[in-house]
Formats: sequence, structure tokens, C-alpha cells
Amino acid sequence: MRANKMCAILGNAHECQELMPLTEKRPLATLPFDCKYRLLDFSLSNIVNANVKSVYMVFNQGLTRSVFDHIGGGREWHLDSVDSKYFIHFYQDYLQRRAEGRPYYEAAIDYLKKSKSKYTVFMGNKMLCNIDLRAVLKIHQQHDSDITVVYKKMPINQIAYQDIILDIDEHGIVEGHHSYFDDPVESEIKNLSMNIFIVGTDWLINAMTDGQKKGTPVAIQDFLTLCMDKHKTSAYEYTGFLSNIFDVKAYYDANMAMLDSKKFSSLLYSNQKIYTKLKNEVATYYAPTSDVHNSQFATGCIVKGKVRNSLFSRSSVVEEGAEVRDSIIMASAVINENASISYAILDKHVYVDAGVKIVGTPEKPVVIKKNVHVTCDIIGGEE
Repeated sequence: MRANKMCAILGNAHECQELMPLTEKRPLATLPFDCKYRLLDFSLSNIVNANVKSVYMVFNQGLTRSVFDHIGGGREWHLDSVDSKYFIHFYQDYLQRRAEGRPYYEAAIDYLKKSKSKYTVFMGNKMLCNIDLRAVLKIHQQHDSDITVVYKKMPINQIAYQDIILDIDEHGIVEGHHSYFDDPVESEIKNLSMNIFIVGTDWLINAMTDGQKKGTPVAIQDFLTLCMDKHKTSAYEYTGFLSNIFDVKAYYDANMAMLDSKKFSSLLYSNQKIYTKLKNEVATYYAPTSDVHNSQFATGCIVKGKVRNSLFSRSSVVEEGAEVRDSIIMASAVINENASISYAILDKHVYVDAGVKIVGTPEKPVVIKKNVHVTCDIIGGEE
């Protein structure tokens, strides 16, 4: 008898070069979002909100320091209880095993067997959403399919060339799939695969055991996508807020969308809570000289200047006379007197000298790397 209804695999190996330099020293999964969250928070929250108590995460080796620092013991996501647990494995171990001709899914298969779960949910790392996985599971059970994949109808300007587009019939069954780059149909809206799959655990164990003998893709996300060709696959349409994070502009737009109250509420204040690492800090201080409109601040900030349509992470400072517009300011950034910043992303611990101008555009925001001391104007480029 199965002890748990569902376990989870989070595939965090996918990285987008188009997000550099933001992902130079951190995985995509731990990119800050909306002042106090990380992208990983949404996958973890979706999982624990579905009462999943066992999580297996795959990361790239050498990019996990921020992951361990953020997750810690898993308390915020209720993964530290007696009946809950999480595991982290390195993608490079799969690659090495395959190169040596050894069974490369062995660790994942072992996890699945020990989970004692009837179903398994897989989630990728670049689709930001708040989804009820229990509703997806219900559709999976009703259709009696081998695989259920989640998709959303998305405009083409929010789809990356390598993303998977689904062909779905009138009964909600997947007839085929292809990359957006190879899509022959001219239309403004596409059925974008959200890289979320639900399958039977026993089915997945058997499929992976057989697949590794045939040299199937090492990445579990790619493996499940190929499985849709040979196995009955149902499609679940997600209608909530979705951001597809695949380049700097997509990341910028996703954050700026949180200044829209409807989108903010849809993602963060729906029926399901989004959990993140808690930090007990003082509230943000707004000086008498501050002038703030349509902006968000995490805790511990000091605001003395003018701010419009911007998001600030913890402990950032805007000095008197400084002006920040349409920008994302990450933790512990300092913007000195009379500096001017617009359409920019400042990573952690960026220090901007007095009077300096940093100016980007909505289509190409300027990105300033971690720990950079900006001493001169930057107009429409990257530092």
C-alpha cells in the first residue's frame, strides 16, 4: 500500500545563457524575485501546498551554495518535519554515469522506490506560477493517461525558441510536440508546455529503467517530453499568472508585472500561499525627503530620494536627491546622492557613486553585476 499519494522531482539543471550575468554565480532557481522571493520558492510552494512531503532536486554542480543557504533545513516549506524530507543530486553525476556506460537514472529510481508514492510530479525551473497540483492530479486520474502535461496559451513574445509547443486535440490529448523554433504554424498564441508533468510512480520507474538502456536524454525533463511521443498524454490547461523566465527582458518583465495589483494578487495571494526564507529585520524607513510611488520594498531599506515603479530587495539605500525609476534593485545596494537610475537591474551589493547615471530601455534594461562599484555613467549597456 502506498504511504504517500505524490512525490516530486524538481529539475533545476536548465540554465539560460541569455540571463547572464545574473546567473554567473547562482543557479536560475535562486534568482531573486519581487523583493523577497526566489524563483525556487514557487516550485517548492506548489509542491508543499499539494501535501507532497518528499522532494528530489537536481542542480548543476558548483552552483548550489545559494540553494543550501536559502533552503536550509526546509522549515519554511514544512520539509523539516518527521514525515517530510528532501534530497539534492547533481546533474553532472548523471552525465558521468552515462559516459561510463552505467545506469544514469539509478539515484532517481532509488528515490522513487523509497518514496512509496503512487504518483510523481516533475517541475522545471523557469516557469513561474502558482498552480494547484491536486487539480492536475485529478485530471490525470480521470483521463487514465500515462502522462499529464501542464500547458498555458501564451503570446509568442513570451516564448523562447527552445520551448516546447504542444499540439492538442479537442479531447485534451496531446497529438504531438515540437520546439517553438520548429513551429510551422503562424499564430500569435501557442500552447506552451510549462515543463510540469504528473505520472504514475511505477510507470516512471519502469520507463526510466528501460530508457537508460536505450540512451534516452539524461535530463529528466527532456526524457518526459520524448515520452509523450509514445505514451498517452493528457493536457491540463493552466489559466493563472505565468512568467516564462528565459532572458534578461523576460526576468525584468516578470518582476515589473508585480507592480500590477491584479497580477500580484493572482500569483502571490491566490488560494495557495507562496513560502520563502524568513528574515527578521526592521521595517523600511521612509525619510521626510522620500517621494515614492507604485513601488515595493523588502525590509531594512532606507529611502530618502525619489522612487517610481521599482522593486527593492532587503537593506538597500536610496540617498537624498537620488532618483530610481522602472528598476529592480537587489539586496544591500547603495544609491548615493543625486544618482539617477532608470530601466536597470542592480544585483546584490552594487554601490553607485553620487551623481552617476545608469540608463537602460524597457527592451534592454542595463544589468549591473554583483559587488560592482559604479563610478561613471552607464547608458544603454551592460557592466
